[in-house]
Amino acid sequence: QVQLVESGGGLVQAGGSLRLSCAASGRTSGSYAMAWFRQAPGKEREFVAAIKWSVGITYYTDFVKGRFTISRDNAKKTVYLQMNSLKPEDTAVYYCAAEINSGSYYPASTENEYDYWGQGTRVTVSS
Repeated sequence: QVQLVESGGGLVQAGGSLRLSCAASGRTSGSYAMAWFRQAPGKEREFVAAIKWSVGITYYTDFVKGRFTISRDNAKKTVYLQMNSLKPEDTAVYYCAAEINSGSYYPASTENEYDYWGQGTRVTVSS
């Protein structure tokens, strides 16, 4: 079992920055990927960014490229999402996810590939 706990969400004005954290515990050894998804009110959950843990291969969706950065701290078993130049349309609940035994070169971008999920952290961007 893997447990994921997100933190770092909050209220920020447009143009501001936030850094989200996702701390992992449990059996996380081996080849796995971690990702951030988000879900805005009335919308489907959508992929944001992901990283292959061992080799650091990253993948981003187009609407966050150049603004968001995913990274990891191996010692802390934590993945981060640095969000800059935030826009009101970034308002959503952000979820951390983990995929065990990832076999692809790039981390997965579809939610059905991920095995474990955190409870989410809310990000609100005001105009």
